Amino acid sequence: MKYLPIDQKLYQKNRERFIKAMKPNSIAIFNASPVVAENGDAVYAYKANSNVTWLSGIVQEQTMVILYPDNKDQSAREVLVVQRPDELLEKWNGHLLRKDEATAISGIQNVQYVDSIDAMLQVWMHHAEYVYLDTNENDRRGDVLRTDLLFVDKIMKRYPLHKYERAAVIMKELRAIKTREEIDITQKAVDITHQAFLRVMRVIRPGIMEYELEAEITHEFLSNRATRHAYGCILASGDRARTLHYVDNNQECKDGELILMDFGAEYGNYCADLSRTIPVNGKFSKRQAEIYNACLNVHLYCASILKPKINYADYINKVNLEMEKQLMKIGLISKADIKNQDPENPAYRKYFYHGIGHHLGLDVHDLGTRNEPVKEGMLFTIEPGIYIEEEQVGVRIENNYWLTKNGNIDLFKGIPMTVQEIERYMKRK
Repeated sequence: MKYLPIDQKLYQKNRERFIKAMKPNSIAIFNASPVVAENGDAVYAYKANSNVTWLSGIVQEQTMVILYPDNKDQSAREVLVVQRPDELLEKWNGHLLRKDEATAISGIQNVQYVDSIDAMLQVWMHHAEYVYLDTNENDRRGDVLRTDLLFVDKIMKRYPLHKYERAAVIMKELRAIKTREEIDITQKAVDITHQAFLRVMRVIRPGIMEYELEAEITHEFLSNRATRHAYGCILASGDRARTLHYVDNNQECKDGELILMDFGAEYGNYCADLSRTIPVNGKFSKRQAEIYNACLNVHLYCASILKPKINYADYINKVNLEMEKQLMKIGLISKADIKNQDPENPAYRKYFYHGIGHHLGLDVHDLGTRNEPVKEGMLFTIEPGIYIEEEQVGVRIENNYWLTKNGNIDLFKGIPMTVQEIERYMKRK
């Protein structure tokens, strides 16, 4: 790992939170994501199952976390399973965790090797009544390869008469509420992302290529111990900004264009998520500033109302009305457009066609519910956007907000955000 060691108390607290929600005489089994083949004998960069990471801090293939709080064998109430070190394999792929190293990271005292766990698991399963199994139930999950179901199928076939429970139901509630310790780690990812944005503003100029800016961002991330980009880096100048997931980053940034940047560092397995739109030449035109300020007004409105206890559906409705108001102000829609709009496809959707934000954490689109009042401790992005085909321009402004009993805290507070702040900083380069 590139990041500095994280206090194991974070993972101990997380396990305590999950155990508290388990039924009596139940066992929970969390299995790491497999390595995924790319082409030939190559594999994709490894990203662990976030639930395993949340419970243990371990980022290594073939890891398992087993929780059985009512186990009569007290030493086996928390068990961490890791890959057995292999001298030849380590010559090829690098160091594998020893038991004491795994304990130091996770705080779990009982560490077993994956090639010896089946016999022990069989005994525990025979005494347990309920079994919690882990599945990917992120609401935003698309049709992807479901390797998690292979493990579920294996366990259920081997032990068909147990009562099975969905660990995801508990995880969706727990992981949505970020502890102070989690926010401290996220803040490091945010701070690294902040520095990368300042770096981009110092080097951008007409004629620079989008991929050159990506290189600057990557350099800043890795120089500050970030593990990687939290997601595909978006550097979309000109009309390409209207493509929400533009990641080609292979075009020239031209004089007079705006460039929409959406990127974030991953540090300690936690993600930051920033969007900014700046002028390539350092100066907004009158119309560009008008569009940008309309988007900023929506962002600031969102931040003013996104607080604990607001119903998320009500929040979205209020935001959409504010976007409608701002689009009218800059001449993109009229009262007649609103009066005659299709309720299923309102007028503002032509210019704002994505959601206002999402939960953030170990995953960029983190676990969490969106159909009930938001709660203290949740971490959300706020990211309104305005995309105008006729003017070949796209603007998005995104910060990350932690909800507390006293309101919300902008983790990106202090980063240039207004037209004046951006132009002032870019003038310094």
